[in-house]
Amino acid sequence: MKTITRRTYLKQLALSATLSAFPAVLLPKPIWADEIETQPMPTEREAATIAEIAQKYMEQSKAPGLSVAIARKGQFVYQRGFGDANKATGERVTPASLFRIASLTKPITSVAIFTLIEQGRLSLDNLVFGEQGILKFDYGESYPDRVKKITLQHLLTHTCGGWSNNGDDPMFRKQALNQKDLITWTIKTQSLEFEPGTHYAYSNFGYCILGRVIEKITAMPYADYVQQAVLGKCGITDMRLAGNTLAQRAANEVVYYEKNDIYLNLKPPFLKITNPYSMNVTRMDSHGGWIGTPSDLVRFMMHLGFKTQPSLLGEQTIKSMTTTSAANPNYACGWVVTKSTSWCHDGSLPGSQTFMLRTTGGLCWAAFTNTRASGFNLDEMMWKIVKAVPAWNA
Repeated sequence: MKTITRRTYLKQLALSATLSAFPAVLLPKPIWADEIETQPMPTEREAATIAEIAQKYMEQSKAPGLSVAIARKGQFVYQRGFGDANKATGERVTPASLFRIASLTKPITSVAIFTLIEQGRLSLDNLVFGEQGILKFDYGESYPDRVKKITLQHLLTHTCGGWSNNGDDPMFRKQALNQKDLITWTIKTQSLEFEPGTHYAYSNFGYCILGRVIEKITAMPYADYVQQAVLGKCGITDMRLAGNTLAQRAANEVVYYEKNDIYLNLKPPFLKITNPYSMNVTRMDSHGGWIGTPSDLVRFMMHLGFKTQPSLLGEQTIKSMTTTSAANPNYACGWVVTKSTSWCHDGSLPGSQTFMLRTTGGLCWAAFTNTRASGFNLDEMMWKIVKAVPAWNA
């Protein structure tokens, strides 16, 4: 298989100015950690350069609002909001503004699954459906042969054999169905195109199933277990599942604006949804349903394998989670993994675009915007921003 660059891969994965400053915030220092060196903050000139970069990208894409957070070795070194959270009221974006994080949900769901693996309650080779499966016959009296071969690892690595995020993406169909009925309907009506484990196809639906696995094993709602086992342990308290309509907008949540120019060169089989408030986002819980801030996602990443904060998972578990599949050398279990051993993911929904990245050198960053526009490359923008501060050694 031809290896592709991270940037090219992220473009495929993403759908294949007034400042508001917060003071720098130190993450709590664990008592067991070695002395943590105070991290360099941007100089006045460097902060101005960062703002210029952000504003340039916003102007080019006509993005109403943007929020950015960066941490280095356990400390936040930059948090800012730019532009409008709500154009109608003039409400500004701040670092506390909540955004739909879209597919940044997938790494969170993956970590939740791996907490259960560490506890011995799950294994990557567990079958998912059928007599020997975790979910048994909860979604049908019988299953096609390929469905009965799906393992937990297949779902985590998008190699279950089908149900991809194209025009037939089950998660954007049958909006009135609940998760149980949608899964039952999809298994019955949408055949898998490939043998599980042999083909990569990015699958929102596969991560919807993973949410149901978590619920089956824990006997808890998906969101409750994630809050208890993952987010709460990172000190994250403001994340929650998104509402579907503008009327269900959470306190401090931005308003979403979709730009139709993203669809100009988009050909079938991709979906063309233009209304951010026409989707069942709540049903997307375990693949794209959370709202949060860039700082929340940075906190999450800082609790994965660094000595500056207690890690959610052990070293060997993290190694397993970030090992790519034979079908795709760029994607592991809920993470895009690069040759430089950084991990990242992006997210894309009508009216929302997100990106986060963790480097082995201790840098973590995230950027969210409340539109989705052609050419707004958050990955590219963030690399320019972090390189504007030489002391961060990005």
